[in-house]
Amino acid sequence: MSQLESWPEPIIRVQELSESGIKEIPEHFVKLPADRPCFKETTTSHVNSIPLIDLENMKSLDEYVRRETMELISQACRDWGFFQVVNHGVSHELMANTRGVWREFFHLPLEEKQKFANSPVTYEGYGSRLGVVKGAKLDWCDYFFLHYLPVQLKDENKWPSLPISCRQTIARYGQEVVKLCEKLLKILSINLGLNEYYLHQSYGGDKEIGACLRVNFYPKCPQPDLTLGLSPHSDPGGLTVLLSDTDVAGLQVRRGDEWITVKPVPNAFVVNIGDQTQILSNGMYKSVEHRVIVNSAKERVSLALFYNPGGDILMKPADEFVTEHRSVLYSPTTFNEYRAFIRTKGPCGKSQVESLKSPR
Repeated sequence: MSQLESWPEPIIRVQELSESGIKEIPEHFVKLPADRPCFKETTTSHVNSIPLIDLENMKSLDEYVRRETMELISQACRDWGFFQVVNHGVSHELMANTRGVWREFFHLPLEEKQKFANSPVTYEGYGSRLGVVKGAKLDWCDYFFLHYLPVQLKDENKWPSLPISCRQTIARYGQEVVKLCEKLLKILSINLGLNEYYLHQSYGGDKEIGACLRVNFYPKCPQPDLTLGLSPHSDPGGLTVLLSDTDVAGLQVRRGDEWITVKPVPNAFVVNIGDQTQILSNGMYKSVEHRVIVNSAKERVSLALFYNPGGDILMKPADEFVTEHRSVLYSPTTFNEYRAFIRTKGPCGKSQVESLKSPR
């Protein structure tokens, strides 16, 4: 097998390590000193936190309220690259149930989960590492990855068969969050001064646009100060909608030289801009580096739905954003080419999108 067809080393399930009662984490999970979280310096200030936006205000009869909400989203995309949304239209019961069935899945016996073990060919299924670099420092996380769109990639037979309600719940959740993504893309397009369908069409439209789900399981860690649940990275796709664990915080967003811990808001989604949208907007919208910390007291479950351009769509700055005062910032590339680069390099932070910077 080639390197991309198989993992370079035997897979270690992080949950099994955690539940074995170890007091020290294996060396391949220990991050370099400069990459370790510094809990004393981590800020959780409500003043310095990602914006919280009420999407119900978009239905207001007051034009000022609608415009103000649009501006809040615009500023969040330009300044933070992140925001949280409430009153977004997705059933709160469905959100709780979906998170619940995934928690049940990760607590199934290992042999049941192993039936869905993945490979680096598509990452689809039950996994425990990203990237195929031998000897890489690993993250303290297990996950399950699956496809919703395009329809030819969707295969519910590859989804967990237990708990019994799992596949039906996952399908309904994907359907509802994809609708939310469509709504958000319209808002983002209008805020950029474009027609409301511009981003959707630039991603490939109904036939080519992609949507996939990565469910992250972060087990308890005996030495959370030495490792990370997910290393610093920016999301390679278009838009990410994250359902966080309501019981424990973990997501951190880079803000200058600080890592801001995102405090979960009940029944909210965390939304962030991906690399492809930063490219298309010629750098006006920011795809921001983020990471996940773990802790010794509680496990954590989160669901990230990635809404992406079609794999063969050429992504480049829109003509509207290239002027005599603002040159082209990024070289054209297809999403498949970009994704292949990320997979061979592994998570590498902002250098992902910055690597496409056009020579001046």
